[in-house]
Amino acid sequence: MYRFLAGVVTAILLFLMVFFFLRKQQEKEEIQLNTALIEQEIKQVGKLIVTEGHFSQILSYKNTRRNYFDIFSANKKALVIVNAKVTIGYDLRQIRTEIDPEARQVRITSIPEPEVNIYPDLQYYDISQDYFNKFDAADYNKIKGRINTILEEKINQSDLKSDARERLLTELSRIYILTKTMGWSLHFEETTINSPEELRGLEF
Repeated sequence: MYRFLAGVVTAILLFLMVFFFLRKQQEKEEIQLNTALIEQEIKQVGKLIVTEGHFSQILSYKNTRRNYFDIFSANKKALVIVNAKVTIGYDLRQIRTEIDPEARQVRITSIPEPEVNIYPDLQYYDISQDYFNKFDAADYNKIKGRINTILEEKINQSDLKSDARERLLTELSRIYILTKTMGWSLHFEETTINSPEELRGLEF
């Protein structure tokens, strides 16, 4: 009887050990599978997204140079028509993430700054210049600098940056949806993301 009970107890212990081992193995495989899926999704998000806009501007440039004790003056002027293409891009390949399989957490540690590029097309009209005050490289550089300043102001007043950020948030929401579906949690630095709306409230 004693041997029978001992055998039963031993069999139960072996069964529990095998069950526990198989269960841990299954959990380990599940974690590895989930980690692979999340890594794949983050890799798919890692692309270049670009928002494009177009701006037009007319600039009048005039310069006066006085010579000979301010007795004589020499003038030059031009009308500049600007058609510019502007792009704002996020290189999502530069997103930095940390994946913690044991805690089932994905942490976004760094999001790249937007890259603003301005491509102005300048057309000069109504150019006039006196002999002692001709257009030179310094004038064209001044004009380009002034135009860039004007275009930067127009960009800041437009919806271009907010549209680019919205596209960025759409891509980040894909990571949130995946982690939520799989029972993981998404974090940005030290902040836990509990909804897509909380993504939009982040400062980055």
